[in-house]
Formats: sequence, structure tokens, C-alpha cells
Amino acid sequence: MNYDKYMSEKAKAIPPSGIRKFFDIAAEMKDCISLGVGEPDFITPKKFSQAGIDSILAGKTQYTSNNGLLELRRAIAKYLKDTTGNTYDPVNEILVTVGASEAIDLGLRVLLNPGDEVIIPSPSYVSYAPCVSLCHGVPVPIDCKVENNFKLLPEEIEAVVTPKTKAIILPYPNNPTGAIMEKKYLEAIAPVIIKHDLIVLSDEIYSELTYDGEHYSITSVPGMFERTILMNGFSKAFAMTGWRIGYLAAPKELALNIRKIHQYAIMCAPTASQYAALSALETSFKNGFAEVKEMREKYNERRVFLVNRLNKMGLNCFEPKGAFYVFPCVKEKTGMNGQEFAETLLRKKSVAVVPGRAFGSSGEDFVRISYAYSLEKLKLAMDKIEEFLNELK
Repeated sequence: MNYDKYMSEKAKAIPPSGIRKFFDIAAEMKDCISLGVGEPDFITPKKFSQAGIDSILAGKTQYTSNNGLLELRRAIAKYLKDTTGNTYDPVNEILVTVGASEAIDLGLRVLLNPGDEVIIPSPSYVSYAPCVSLCHGVPVPIDCKVENNFKLLPEEIEAVVTPKTKAIILPYPNNPTGAIMEKKYLEAIAPVIIKHDLIVLSDEIYSELTYDGEHYSITSVPGMFERTILMNGFSKAFAMTGWRIGYLAAPKELALNIRKIHQYAIMCAPTASQYAALSALETSFKNGFAEVKEMREKYNERRVFLVNRLNKMGLNCFEPKGAFYVFPCVKEKTGMNGQEFAETLLRKKSVAVVPGRAFGSSGEDFVRISYAYSLEKLKLAMDKIEEFLNELK
């Protein structure tokens, strides 16, 4: 049967994830060290998990409100008030989603008409451009530069804005580069965003994993709260990837229309996951985010180790200030682009890293290395990479 004729052109045109390609190969190789997937190596803190388990044992296995548990939305509103200074109405302006991934999809679907353009800083998370395309929008990349620490600059936005531009994605702290946008940089781009009347989709999933000062949200910049859909979740900072629980916060009119899509597509996020997320926030409020801080300290130790080790090898690596990735340039040292380097390293040393091009053409000469792995595993991988580089000589 010829299934090709039944499939949409949009679906057929979307490339498979460059991250998963290498992860799947590595999974089939004996004794392979995989540094490819962006998933915490920590187990969900026991108290959070127990709250989810207890909810099941107590018979709380029905649907929740489409918006999510009101108690959870109130906790999210408190968290956002504490971290951004903004007041969100938990009844009308916060929606619990199936991970931050659903929040991204919903935000784009509520905004885009065919042909609308969305600015996407590059390199960035692999899902943004395909999600824009699936909404019949047009992804417009901005190649952020390593000499600017991969920050987004106002003149770069000005250079790509057209009358069709409707929105801009702000993926900071950034996957794959680890770049952040400090307050002064957000304040610099805000006038351009307002001038061109753009909506911002701010993906702040790594907000708690910031290593140089505190994360600053674009929603805290004057004039930006009313034009921003903030997206976050529990996967990264709380080590809850498999629970698939996230949220978005947006002005009431946007949130009400987003909710309609969520109602028909999803119904509600998993109930047990919502109770686990509620415990994560309530526990963290009481103990000063002790579990999050402990994980962040360990990530920071690994971050410092990797940056120093890679630079000593001659794989130039700017210092990432957020998330849990390093993004070294391999071209200058090896003459290879990221794809060639990753394939050869995997074949010769059984170490898997992700080619930078998976995150956009501006990542061509880079590779992404995740440090969501034990320090022992990272040290072994770095030894193998150093062997590989010495053999190239």
C-alpha cells in the first residue's frame, strides 16, 4: 500500500531529530559512553515521587480540570511571583501542560496563521522550527555568534523582521549552547520587540539551572508581561522528565484561547504527575529549594570540569552559564565539522556526542556535550576524546 499519498506534506518534510539519531546508535553499541541526551541523571526526589504514588493509592485517578489542579496552579503562581515579580491569576492565566513541549506547541498553534513568521535564535532546541512548520508558519533563524556568547542582539532581530513576523522564541538558558540572556540584554531587545509588535514565547525550562547569578525573565522587563507566553516545567530542575509535567503562563485572553486547543488535544496533564509537581513546589518553598540547589551544585562542578578540560585539549569552548550542556567548536582543532567529528568519535572511541547542526546551521562546526552524567563518566569520556585528538595528529 502506498502510504506516501496519504501523509501530509508538512509531516513528510520534517527531518528526524538529530539528537535521537545518535542516541539510538549509541544505545545499540556495547560499552558506549553516551553524552547525547539532555536528561538529568538524578532520580526524582523521593518525596515528590511519593506524592504522586499516594495520589494513586488514594484513588485520585480521575481527570483534573483542563487547566490542571487549582492547588498546583496556585503554587506555580506563587513561584512565578517569587522569581519574576509578576502576578498571574491561577484561575485564568496559568495552564498545566504535558511537559514544556506541549506548552511550546500550544503557544505556536494559538498564534500562527499560514505564512506567519517566527524568529528563532540558532542554535536552539530541535523542536521549535518543526513545530512552527506544522502550524503552517515560517521559521526564521537568527545565527547567534560564539563571539557574542550566543546571545541575541537587537540589531539581529531588526535584520530579519518583516511585515509577516508575528512572534519570537526566546530559548534561554539555551539548549545546546548553555548561553543565557542577562537583564541588560533582555532590556536591549525589548524595544525592538515592542516596536514591531511581536509576541514572545519564552522557554524558561532551564531557569533554575543558572550558574552566574539568578535567571532573569523577559516578563520582568517593562512592557513585556502583556506580550509574553512564558513556558516552563519540572523536567530539568526537578529531575522529573518522565512525569511529563509543565506549564505556561500568559495574559488572560491568550490563555483562554490556548486552553481551547489543550481541551480538544489533551484534556489534562496526568493527575499523578500533577500531585508530584505540587509536592515539588510545596517542598521547595519550605526548604529553600534544597533538592534543586544540590543538583545545581553538582551540575556546576561538572560544567567547570568540562570547560577546562575541553579548552586544554584545544576544543575551544565558551563558558556556558545555564542549562547542562557545553558546546565546543571542533573545526579549528580537527578540520572536521560537527557531524564528521561526532561520527568518527563514535566509531573509533564509542563516545556519543550530538552534532551541532542538529540545532541549526550555525552549529555546523560544533558538538553538544551534555553534563547530565556522573563526573566519573565525564572524566572517562574526556580521556577517550583526548586519545582521539592525539591519534588525529
